[in-house]
Amino acid sequence: MRGFNREGVVRAIRDAGGQVYAVTSEPQALARNAQEEWETGMEHVGDPHREILDSCIERGWLSLFSADFGDLNGALPDWVSHPGGGYFQPGVLAVRSEGRVLYRWRCRPSRENIGGAVARPKPDYVWREVQAALQEPADAPDAALDEAPELDASAPPWPVFVLLLLANGWFLRPVPFNYRPGENTVPARIRNAFLRLTGFVGLWVAAGLFLPTWAVALAFTGWMVKVAPGIRLVNERFQNVGPTEEPAGAR
Repeated sequence: MRGFNREGVVRAIRDAGGQVYAVTSEPQALARNAQEEWETGMEHVGDPHREILDSCIERGWLSLFSADFGDLNGALPDWVSHPGGGYFQPGVLAVRSEGRVLYRWRCRPSRENIGGAVARPKPDYVWREVQAALQEPADAPDAALDEAPELDASAPPWPVFVLLLLANGWFLRPVPFNYRPGENTVPARIRNAFLRLTGFVGLWVAAGLFLPTWAVALAFTGWMVKVAPGIRLVNERFQNVGPTEEPAGAR
């Protein structure tokens, strides 16, 4: 989302007479905090009750996958609330004033994109697609759902991601990299998790070299017993939908 402003797409859309909004399933207060901190250049709108999303679905514009983390064993703070039935996954929608859809994409959460956490259409790619649609006749049909956009990033292998969540929880439990107002940014916490993971692996290697094998094996087994419930919870809560599955209420 920040790339749309950083790469000049937000300004280009406004110069062309359009407007850009970032709609989130988080409360408005959190949406406003993210707007100020992330400097996206667009208005952030909280939609925790899914009113905007439901309107898009009713009009046949765009439907999104949604999910609910639960509390992840208390890892999510109290201010994270999705009373409308969970958070909705990312999507991109461009609509003309008369209601014609110029571009639409929705995230299909899977292990390959960390349950929807990464891999978005490139901002310049989206803008090119919108511009091409604007050149079509006014009575042209709505743009089809983009199933193969140019993406901005790839995700680490799923096992590595789970280990990073554990590192973020100091290897006692997996802790998500959710946005937290007033604290370290998500990229900074991910970097810290990488450093912790490197040191953690190094400690196990050193233990294997200098301590009795039985003691290391016993300690590792005990650690696995400790973290296994959290790993199982992560595997259950992060979405991994099939290629033919549709969001609830999709049209």
